Amino acid sequence: MSRMRASLFKARCMKIMDDVKATGEPVVITKRGAPVVKVVPVVSEGSDLFGFMSGEARIVGDIEDPIAPSEAPKGF
Repeated sequence: MSRMRASLFKARCMKIMDDVKATGEPVVITKRGAPVVKVVPVVSEGSDLFGFMSGEARIVGDIEDPIAPSEAPKGF
């Protein structure tokens, strides 16, 4: 893990972010020698289309029963 001054990071921010993304090596940013911030690469979570809502819904009752009665209302 490398360390650098905040002034140097400010001057080369975009390049350093690209390097962190490419290498995966975090960089600690310091102010007056004290660590302030750590720049780390983002670990992407798998975005699987199937099963992403698993456990979010619950089936209650018989799913084959009609919602409304099948008889026509009176007056038609």
